Amino acid sequence: MKKHFSSLLGAVLATGLLTSAPVASAADKVTMGFIYVGPKDDYGYNQAHAEGCAGVQKLPWVKGVEEASVPETTAVQETMRNMIVQDGATVVFPTSFGYFDPHILKLAKQNPKIQFLHCGGMYTEGKHPKNVGSYFGYIDEAVYVAGIVAGHETKSGKLGFIAAKPIPQVLRNINAFTLGARSVNPKATVQVIFTGDWSVPVKEAEAASSLINQGVDVLTCHVDSPKVILETAERRGIFVCGYHANGSKLAPKGYLTGAEWNWSKVYTDYAEMVKAGKTLAAGTIPHLVRGGLKEGFVKCSDYGPAVGEAAKKDAEAAKAKFMDGSMVIFKGPLKNNTGGDILPAGQEYKQQDIELEKMGWLVEGVLGSTKS
Repeated sequence: MKKHFSSLLGAVLATGLLTSAPVASAADKVTMGFIYVGPKDDYGYNQAHAEGCAGVQKLPWVKGVEEASVPETTAVQETMRNMIVQDGATVVFPTSFGYFDPHILKLAKQNPKIQFLHCGGMYTEGKHPKNVGSYFGYIDEAVYVAGIVAGHETKSGKLGFIAAKPIPQVLRNINAFTLGARSVNPKATVQVIFTGDWSVPVKEAEAASSLINQGVDVLTCHVDSPKVILETAERRGIFVCGYHANGSKLAPKGYLTGAEWNWSKVYTDYAEMVKAGKTLAAGTIPHLVRGGLKEGFVKCSDYGPAVGEAAKKDAEAAKAKFMDGSMVIFKGPLKNNTGGDILPAGQEYKQQDIELEKMGWLVEGVLGSTKS
């Protein structure tokens, strides 16, 4: 999760530190810095954040400063310093998981008046600087919807998932995709291949080809950039669901739908709070912000040309339940893929349940192991 781990508006989950620090004065102009670990046109994680930067800059009083392809080394510290000193940024969004410790933590201590907001779930109250916060989205909701579409459109019943690492957020998406597919196609299976890292295009291409050769006819993924997976699926004539950003241009025939971030919504919320003089240190900006489809933090890609009416009907019904708060992805009876019980009948894990952020299991229907 490079990534990868309510809202003040929607209140799914929001916690902040209440201190006696004074509220800052309102700002006429807000300069926001955005730092990406990869290119802005990767059809993935970095592009989604760049689109968020572009979205918030539609506010006439917001100036966005960007730098792409910044490694998770001391290089990001230099980038943050430059944005603060040279560009006048008062709030910085270093978006990659590995930027947090030690880089964000070090700069935050050196710059107590600057607000550092990290995409992930790393902030711990009482442990980390008060001018550091964390935001993330329940993208597994959109992944579940994509699973419904995939479950309808597969002919072989064999779906494939290419993932970076078996960490909780990734496992959560694999499981959500599987549960979505099996809600409409109970015999569907999802074969998982872990590549070992967030961006290894050669391994991703090899994994895609291997799965297709084994009869998989719908692919999806959780890697930094789905680009090579989308292109391989299209070239081989199978279906694919995107992740992070809309990838339909890379697979015009086979793209079914996808799970997308809507960071422009999140960044606009933050910009408004900063403009109003609110701060993390004063507790007037929450230190932990989360949201899903209902809060507008995530969204589903438009349906591709191959998606039938039955798939659309079931997908839209699921979306409606997420929007009204009645949908629960992880509910009993729920078994793991080795036959053990995860949840008995009548019990469930709702989105903000801490157990989901510690997930170490794969649900029934997934072919693969967390030790892969």
